[in-house]
Amino acid sequence: MKLLHIDSSITGENSASRAISAAIVSALTTADPAIEVTRRDLAADALPHLTLDVLGAPEGTPELAEFLASDVIVIGAGMYNFTIPSQLKAWLDRVLIAGQTFRYTETGPVGLVGDKKVIVALARGGLYSEGNPSAAVEHAEKYLRAVLGFIGIDNPTFVVAEGLASGPEAREKAVAQALADAGTMAIPA
Repeated sequence: MKLLHIDSSITGENSASRAISAAIVSALTTADPAIEVTRRDLAADALPHLTLDVLGAPEGTPELAEFLASDVIVIGAGMYNFTIPSQLKAWLDRVLIAGQTFRYTETGPVGLVGDKKVIVALARGGLYSEGNPSAAVEHAEKYLRAVLGFIGIDNPTFVVAEGLASGPEAREKAVAQALADAGTMAIPA
């Protein structure tokens, strides 16, 4: 089994999403030491923004090949200005390729990679979950669910730490809970 570990946070060692995604990968590889892990750090090795030559390449890119070869994808993402980091968006632009991960039909688009399992470690400074006043402006999880659903991944798993900017105690508590959740992670059915 192949696992692709993507990190996109720009905050380095202070990143909650990186710590959580690493805990998820650790739990999965502890449960199954035969898992082959490939790691891509989109902040340290940023991809350029989408260009016409990439968009118009039906065979795709090395990033697409890496994605297609993986069975499980673990994505670490912080929420910046209500959405995902632009580095992660640039990676997604290389993964969402017509004819490779989705196709258009007379009745609409059809996802082609629904067999992949995706786990997202999402960190948010404020409180944006359902029922909070700021929920309407949360566009990181909503966007990732929409994009992954578009390519056929209808049930991604999210491990969320939020309220991280509410003070040291709130951050510590939220990260500890997310790390605990990550430590019990299994590959989604």
